[in-house]
This record gives sequence, structure tokens and C-alpha cells, in this order.
Amino acid sequence: MSERIVVDPITRIEGHLRIEAQMEGDRIAKAYSAGTMVRGIEIILRGRDPRDAWAFAQRICGVCTLVHGLASIRAVENALDYTIPPNAQLIRNLMSGAQYVHDHVMHFYHLHALDWVDVVSALGADPKATSELAQSISSYPKSSPGYFADMQKRLKDFVESGQLGIFANGYWGHPAYKLPPEANLMAVAHYLEALSWQRDVAKLHTIFGGKNPHPNFLVGGVASPIDLNSDSAINAKRLAQVQEIINKMQVFVDQVYIPDLLAIAGFYKDWGARGEGLGNFLTYGDFPEKGMDDPSSFLIPAGAILNRDLTNIHDVDMNAADEIQEYVSHSWYDYDGGKNGGLHPYDGETSLNYSGPTPPYEQLDVEQSYSWLKSPRWKGHAMEVGPLARVLMLYATGHEQTQELVNMTLSKLDVPVDALFSTLGRTAARGLETKIIGDMMQGWHDNLIANIKAGDTKTFNEKLWDPSTWPKQAKGVGFMEAPRGALAHWIVIEDGIIKNYQAVVPSTWNAGPRDQNGQPGAYEAALQDNHTLHDTQQPIEILRTIHSFDPCIACAVHVTDPDGEELIKVKVR
Repeated sequence: MSERIVVDPITRIEGHLRIEAQMEGDRIAKAYSAGTMVRGIEIILRGRDPRDAWAFAQRICGVCTLVHGLASIRAVENALDYTIPPNAQLIRNLMSGAQYVHDHVMHFYHLHALDWVDVVSALGADPKATSELAQSISSYPKSSPGYFADMQKRLKDFVESGQLGIFANGYWGHPAYKLPPEANLMAVAHYLEALSWQRDVAKLHTIFGGKNPHPNFLVGGVASPIDLNSDSAINAKRLAQVQEIINKMQVFVDQVYIPDLLAIAGFYKDWGARGEGLGNFLTYGDFPEKGMDDPSSFLIPAGAILNRDLTNIHDVDMNAADEIQEYVSHSWYDYDGGKNGGLHPYDGETSLNYSGPTPPYEQLDVEQSYSWLKSPRWKGHAMEVGPLARVLMLYATGHEQTQELVNMTLSKLDVPVDALFSTLGRTAARGLETKIIGDMMQGWHDNLIANIKAGDTKTFNEKLWDPSTWPKQAKGVGFMEAPRGALAHWIVIEDGIIKNYQAVVPSTWNAGPRDQNGQPGAYEAALQDNHTLHDTQQPIEILRTIHSFDPCIACAVHVTDPDGEELIKVKVR
């Protein structure tokens, strides 16, 4: 009988994800992805004022708080045909861009690098040789032998205390680790460095949004007035702080993240031939220069790529009933019409009729329902979303900087173009787009300063704020490219309140289970793509591919009791 390996939980961050891999010898034959946590933000939103929706929608996730707030705001603005001032758009781009840079750096060092970096091996490194290695790949000033000796001592203290803390539960010493001790020490030092760095860069959200996480938003603009003479508004001092944060982001990305990424990838070129799976990629588009109603001004274009064909970009219609649909044939949900039909999010249902196993259990019944995640499809196709999809879209549509960065990476690593479609390519794409977005932030900041100097300080459009001017019925979609991929919130408004609300999030696209046709989701397909395991008791290969997507499952699972009754009421005063 073939062995089934269970990794539960597999995430190092939000939510609970279970992976089961059916083995044939040492090869993964089939894989199954199960979200094992249920939430109900969409149900909580029904009957509420749509102008308040963002504050609840942000709580879908404790990490990606900004992106859910922004998607919710855009959904209401789209439904009510509500435009925002140019300054508001620039501030939103800056806040979203900061989320990208912060999120991607933290993911690489704290959630993914330890799949490739052997922490315990770093104890045997020579700090002087580590310094020489670091200086050979970057001009980052913190690269002296003393710096690395200090970092090594901090790590040694962790180990000798018997409490590895943040470095616990790793497969240290696993034969799949290939870095020399000095490269391991360099990466661990930068892991610790990034912990301090992220505290400073998160301040951009507090400047424009008042706090982080869960910064403040506002339908019709941003909740940050501009008045250079006021201590309680965006003034010259705060704009200078934003510039300092952008500078700090760019230095760390250029001098630490990208050099480390390329150095580590050079030891794992074989991972450029495994972990793709679907070959289908989807983007909604984002970072508008002229507003959400002008997709031609988006930095990241919208589109779908099928079967790796970068010469044919398919249009995506967020409102078409036959394009984006969610299926529940293998989910612990039922639709009123049964389990086999798909629903567009405007007609989407979030109800609970659980009949699955009660933990603890040995294996999922994968022939039946096995996940709290739904199965989104675009025109019937399972799609991958995220950094790789975006970089491929930018590359295919001729974005000059993307083409230069991708070609540089392929040349430096000496791998073919096909290596883009892999676990290695997915990890590299995340770093490259961090560079792209970080550089774009300077332009958005410069444009904001120019507008202010020209006398334009408006950040809010009060039109339609009066519900008496709203149509009796309205619906809209707020979409964006969140760090983990294509994110959209669909809203239906009747008589000034929310009638239906559905969020289809990146981890639903990527981590969802099989559909009614047996078509696997992106995680499942990626694990079925050329994966063999050194040791089934330490399946680090599974971690490498799943973590390359940056899973965050809290967003993807949609609280009611088993009878569908409301458990709690939340009042806004």
C-alpha cells in the first residue's frame, strides 16, 4: 500500500493548512491541500453600511490587513461610480507598495529562507570568510568579520540555551541543504537584521493610515488630510519621514535581499525544474496612475496566461458571470443548488454544512469534501496567482525593467527560461517584483510632492457620501494585486445596505482543493510536478514548494454554527 505523508500545519504564519501527499516510492504522485480553519467575515458584513465594510474586511487577515481594506473600499467605490482625487490614489499606491516590500522581505527571510538555509550549520562558519563572501556580492556596509562574529554568538546563545525559539522545528542537518556554512551564517545574520528593518518600514502605514496593522481607510479617498502647517495632518516632516522609509526599503532590497536571493538560488538550480504544476497564471492588475477606471495606466496589467503561452494574453472580465466562478464539490460547504455547480461571486454563497472528520484524524477523505477553501476557476481553468504571475505578465507585455531583471537573473544563475515556471522561479519572481515596486514608490512620492507644491492638497471626494443619492440597487468589484496574488471583493448593495459580500483571495486561488472535474489547485499541482523526497519523515521538499507561494490561509477560509446561525454580533459605535 502506498504511503500518504501528512504535513499539518505547514504554514509559519496566518491560518492552518494541511498537506497530504500520496507517495509512489519516493515520488509524490498526488497531493491534497486542505484549509482546516473556518471564518465568516462575509456573513458578518451582510446588512451593514457599505462605508463601514472595509473595517470588517480588514480582519479577514492579521497580516494582509491593508489589502483587504483597500479591496473593500474599491468595491464600494466601483458600485457607486465613485472617483477619488489623484493624491488619494498616490497615497494608496505608496501604502500598497510598502506592503509589498515589507511583506516580501519578511517572507523571504522569516518564512521561506529557512527551507534553504541550515541555521545550525552557521555555527561552524568562519566569520572572516563570511565577510569576504558578503562583500563579494554586495556593498552593504554591515559586512565586517566582527559583525558576523557577533551574529554567530547570538545564534550560539540560542542553541546553548536549549531553546531555539524562532529557529525551532527545522530539519537542520537534512541532506537537502546545500549552502556552505559561511552562506548559512550570512543568511541567518540578515534574518536577524530584517527583524529590526521591518519595524521601521511599517511606519509608512502609520503615517498615512494612523496605525499598523489595520490602517484607516475611507470610501472616496484616504483618511489622511494634507496640511503642511498642521501637526495633525500630512505635513513636511511626515513627507520627509516617508522619503526616509523609501530610502531604507530600497537599500535593504538592493544590497541585502536581491544579493542573498541570487546567492542562495545559485546552490539550488535543480529547483528550476520542479514545482510549477498548472502553467496557467492570472492577474487582475493594479497600481493605477490615473484611477481604477483606466486599466491602461496600471503598472501591473490584467490578464490570463494559459499553458505557459506568453504570446497570448487573455482579457479578464471581473463582472462576467461565466469567467470567475467558485466551486465547492470538494469543500465543506454546500450551495443551495448542490455541490457541483459554480457561482460567480455576485451570487456567491457562504454557508456551513460540515460533515467532515473531527480532529484528530489520520487522513482526509479526498474523494469527498476535504477543505474549508473553495475552488475558484477562470473560464473553468485552475489558475496560479501571485508574484510569478505578475512578473510573467510584466515580462510578456514588454515592461522594460522586468525584462532586464528577469534576463539578468536567468543569466547570472545560468538557467533556461523554463526555470521561471518552477519553485525557484516563483521565489525569484517575488524578489524581482520587490525591486520593481520599491523603485516605483519613489516616483509616486515625487508626484505627491509635486501636486502639493502646485497647490493640490485634496485627498477625499465627498460626492455620494450621502446615501440618499445612491441608487436603490448597486453592485461592484474591488480588485487589486495583493502581495500573495490577485485579490477581489464583490459587493451587492440594496437600499443602502450590504445584501451580499464575497471575497476571493489569493490563497483560495492557489490553495483550493480539486473541483468537480478533478482538476487540482495550484498547490496540489505544484507538488505533483517532479517532487521526490530524501526522507519522508522530514519532507522539506514539500515545505519548499508550498512556502514559495507564501501561504496565508486565514484569508481563504470563510463564523457560523453548524446550523448556519449567527454566533456573535459586533456593534460599531
